[in-house]
Amino acid sequence: MSNTRTITITAVATGLGMVALAACGSGSGGSGSGTDGGSKTVTLVSHDSFNASKDVLAAFEKESGYKVQVLKSGDAGSAVNKAVLSKGNPQGDVFFGVDNTLLSRALDNGIFQSYEAKGLAGVPAALQLDKGEHRVTPVDTGDICVNYDKAYFEQKKLAPPQSFDDLIKPEYKDLLVTENAATSSPGLGFLLGTAAQYGDDGWEGYWSKLKDNGVKVVDSWEQAYNEEFSGSAGGKKAKADRPLVVSYASSPPVEVLYAEPQPKEAPTGVSTGTCFQQTEFAGLLDGAKNEKGGKALIDFLISKKFQEDMPLQMFVNPVIEDAKLPELFTEHGAKVDDPKTMDPKKIADNREDWVKSWQSLVVK
Repeated sequence: MSNTRTITITAVATGLGMVALAACGSGSGGSGSGTDGGSKTVTLVSHDSFNASKDVLAAFEKESGYKVQVLKSGDAGSAVNKAVLSKGNPQGDVFFGVDNTLLSRALDNGIFQSYEAKGLAGVPAALQLDKGEHRVTPVDTGDICVNYDKAYFEQKKLAPPQSFDDLIKPEYKDLLVTENAATSSPGLGFLLGTAAQYGDDGWEGYWSKLKDNGVKVVDSWEQAYNEEFSGSAGGKKAKADRPLVVSYASSPPVEVLYAEPQPKEAPTGVSTGTCFQQTEFAGLLDGAKNEKGGKALIDFLISKKFQEDMPLQMFVNPVIEDAKLPELFTEHGAKVDDPKTMDPKKIADNREDWVKSWQSLVVK
């Protein structure tokens, strides 16, 4: 969201005129000293979108004896870059929020040490992208997808698009807004989704057609969703005129949760054939001062208590198979059965060149 991989509660709440819940642990600065758990504070370094219920963090603190300090470091890309620059002398003990689009950058720079989390057996093998070495642990998944304004398409008596191919059809000309792939995580994810769909030789041709069909590009998710998209609460206030936006499969529940009064049906829908799956990971930082506390915190991040809290805190899907989803999340969110995916190594090998080509093709 030039911003982060997940829907940021802060950005969404701002767009809806609400006050976000803050995810703050107790404890004072620093993770203390000693790798044998001498410190009673464990520091979690993350992007700005990290959020958890106070009672859930309190439960971990009571059970483990550690106080949690959350250090937010900007959007996902910025947070990873800071972690790379502080390699060996990290700002905290655990890093949360590196996703599959940035994973190889973190692993290649050696910012994590191996730790096989307790409870990892409950996480599908397909999500364990570093299974052999366990430098990172999957914590959540989410799908970047085109969202649509239901009222617009009902009024126009036009079926909303459901696939990448649909988006280049004449009936959807000048309707889509997306984020810059160079400055926004969902923008990059959408680009990767098209590369996965059309291949190395086909994605540029697709984007040429999308550009000819009037796609609008803005810098950030917040701008696209809250200022340009007619289906969001923020977009309605801004008198936005784009009924299609690149966002998340979990965006519709947000429009219900923060509305007053809550509608029976979300005003937005999801084009499920346009989705790219992202997985977020946590890892024990190399040089962590409180390794023991860090390991306990990673275990907790894939515990049932934390996993079931995430959907309405960060609007992402849990990774453990026995976690229950809240009714609001399942009723209004979209279930994506076959999202596009891509090997992190392929992303690493091509990301820079693809973004440069995309910029030349679409932005300039």
